[in-house]
Amino acid sequence: MTIRRDNKENCFVVEGKMSLPNQYFAGKTGSRFIVSLRDGKKILGLKCAKCGKVFVPPREYCGQCWTKIDGNWVELSGQGKIVNYAVVRYNDRHLPARAPYVLAQIQLEGADTPLTHMVAGVDPEEIRIGMRVKPIFAEKAVNTILEIDHFEPV
Repeated sequence: MTIRRDNKENCFVVEGKMSLPNQYFAGKTGSRFIVSLRDGKKILGLKCAKCGKVFVPPREYCGQCWTKIDGNWVELSGQGKIVNYAVVRYNDRHLPARAPYVLAQIQLEGADTPLTHMVAGVDPEEIRIGMRVKPIFAEKAVNTILEIDHFEPV
């Protein structure tokens, strides 16, 4: 639903764009995921004990059956295939990649949810759905999802 305000007598409207840098606590689940990427170069998912779905990135509650997922961690190979992608044609100051670059949804082997990440090492125009990719880990710790620097074709 859109709220329309025709009477702007008591409103001050500023047109434009703004960046809102922020920090947040990744929580127990997100922190373990990032630490496993950083310290072990391992991609972990959480498996729901009730329905068996594996979530990457991990989450505390199953999106399928709404069961609390607690401690049922599984290690994934990290390899997977691109199930969707976009060629981004502008720079984003929050990402290290320079335009044009590819953001893809990657279905990792053993996971039931895709992970969105950058794909490099291939011309953006050559990316295809179904392309097999593997993670390339960052050389220097960054304590974010960018512990995986990018994915590249297998």
